[in-house]
Amino acid sequence: MTALIDLPVEDPAARVPKSKKKSGGSLGKYLAIRFVLIFPTIFILVTMVFFLIRITGDPISAALGDRLPPDQLAIRVHEAGYDRPIFIQYLEYLGQISTGNFGRTITDNLLISDMLSTYGSATLELVINSLVVALAIGIPLGMLAAYKRDKWQDAISRVLAITFYATPVFFAGLLMKLIFAVWLGWLPVAGRAYITTEIAMTQLEAPTGIYWLDALRSGNMNAFWDVVQHSILPAVALGLLTAGVFLRLVRTNVIGTLSKDYVEAGRSRGVSEYRLLTKHAYKPALIPIITVMGLQIALLLGGAVLTETTFEWKGLGFQLAHYLTARDFVAVQGIVALLAVVVALTNFIVDVIAALIDPRVRY
Repeated sequence: MTALIDLPVEDPAARVPKSKKKSGGSLGKYLAIRFVLIFPTIFILVTMVFFLIRITGDPISAALGDRLPPDQLAIRVHEAGYDRPIFIQYLEYLGQISTGNFGRTITDNLLISDMLSTYGSATLELVINSLVVALAIGIPLGMLAAYKRDKWQDAISRVLAITFYATPVFFAGLLMKLIFAVWLGWLPVAGRAYITTEIAMTQLEAPTGIYWLDALRSGNMNAFWDVVQHSILPAVALGLLTAGVFLRLVRTNVIGTLSKDYVEAGRSRGVSEYRLLTKHAYKPALIPIITVMGLQIALLLGGAVLTETTFEWKGLGFQLAHYLTARDFVAVQGIVALLAVVVALTNFIVDVIAALIDPRVRY
């Protein structure tokens, strides 16, 4: 008689492997962390600017030291509080800028907040125009270079990318002014618009300060065309700098995408190379551009100083050069602090867009 042996009954649930804890984080958590990082970034930048400027001494002596007698200079320094310990000045400065009070310029006694709002819109307009030029040149040439890889079109595109990035902004601006404004007479030499257009823009109700946008809002097409003509040379001179970066990025990423398995599968089914490029390889190649957009905005803001000076474009860069020459370091401090805030906020916006387009950046 065969004995029955009781075997332990295995729990079916025990055979199901336990799922590993999902790594990564949610979109909300990622964005919250990125937003919180804005504040220490701005704090570090503002602190560095404050102490680096104070290395030269107090701003009153730097700006007016050779124009006032010593006794009057001492009175001005004492009234401004620059004879107190540097750490006390630093704490007071942080308290002021936290309320939006950047003080007054030393050389012309303007409220720095008013100066920033007046000239900041001009710099914003220049950066937007330059970014449009960079995208319009860099993306098509990058796709062409990838499509014609290792051919003469690719070689020319790569040379152009290096040339765009290596050419100083002021040199490109002066060269274009000489050719298109002086020799050919096609475009204006300098400025944001002719004086009649500038007067018309200031008389609008609630102007944005971006001339082409205000001209469109008012329906003044003559003013719009005037603004466009004045903005072509500065936008191209500054936009070429970033176009070289975009060209290289698009070329590299499109070439990588065209070698993917799903593209090879489409190619084996007889899909044309042009369709593979425009329908399958184009969009993935744009993700790196969006990722580095924040860094390029910082590059454009830095180049705006030289561009605005070259073309007498009355923006923050033009004013920054003016106040540096006048050694008005209070105004310089306010402008640099605003640019730091703009760069930090721009990087946050770029991170948001990149996270929405490509979920991998959240992990």
